[in-house]
Amino acid sequence: MKKSLRVLAAGAALSVGMGFSAANAQDELTVAYFLEWPTPNQFAQAQEIYEKELGVKINWRSFDAGTAMSAAMASGDVQISFSQGIPPFVVATSAGQDLQVVDVAVSYSENDNCVVRSALEIDKSNAKELEGKEVGVPLGTAAHYGFLKQMDHFGVNVSTMKVVDMAPPDGAAAFANGNLDMVCGWGGALRRMKEHGNTLLTGAEKEELGIQVFDATTVPTAWAKENPELLAKFLKVTADMNAKFAAGESGAMMPVIAKAAGMDVDATAATLKGFAFPTVEEQLSGKWLGGGTQKFLKEVADFFVEQGTIDKARPSYDSAVDASYLAAAAKM
Repeated sequence: MKKSLRVLAAGAALSVGMGFSAANAQDELTVAYFLEWPTPNQFAQAQEIYEKELGVKINWRSFDAGTAMSAAMASGDVQISFSQGIPPFVVATSAGQDLQVVDVAVSYSENDNCVVRSALEIDKSNAKELEGKEVGVPLGTAAHYGFLKQMDHFGVNVSTMKVVDMAPPDGAAAFANGNLDMVCGWGGALRRMKEHGNTLLTGAEKEELGIQVFDATTVPTAWAKENPELLAKFLKVTADMNAKFAAGESGAMMPVIAKAAGMDVDATAATLKGFAFPTVEEQLSGKWLGGGTQKFLKEVADFFVEQGTIDKARPSYDSAVDASYLAAAAKM
């Protein structure tokens, strides 16, 4: 597991300094996102509202994990990653990749977790019995961070476990086939995992342990500096869709969001119940981009160093957050 995380970090470091050829083409933009991860902005994605407001062609490219998003931004293939998990962002930026958080996409402590096979009859009262078991985890992601924090809380020695790097859809399939004792993931894959097992902690219990779970909109710093107005407009559309959803228009938006997310309406509605979308005002406050996010990035990085999953953390992650684009969006 440690070797795999270092490979991810090394890949990010090697990609630093690569060109942003696609980013320089003002008539086209590539945005990374997740399937089976429904958010209000997918209404704008499906209705081509982003294209109308930004005045450029947008290519929406789906990914299985945030680590791949980092690599795509490093190569210049992707200019904006919507809803990238904080741990993969931390892995990349700790390795030297120049990325920035520019807004909080979604908070979802109930929609990211680990599931233990029901037949094992393991819960929080006897979690130590997980030692020696096999677990599927998407390394370098929010699910991986949550897994490590939970095991640390329960005193489980992770070195005794067989940890396999698996994207959530693959982990859910392997779990259904009986090939894993425990599996971690999010969204639709997590719902499928729960059909065959139980979680150790609820979202609220995780938050009490300091396991904050949220995704951010992230960008290569150089591209953002070159295209500040374009980025601010993107964030404005996203904020408008969140406000539209919160204002009671979710019913009309739901079928469109479901189709864009590759899900049915019932599953989409169930997933969205576990999501929270902070307003622009909330995001610009001290809890989020005004200081809280920067502090959390450092906490995640230091924990990964302590666990031996990355070699070193940055002294500070203040420069890895830039709220100016969201502030500009708020004035549009």
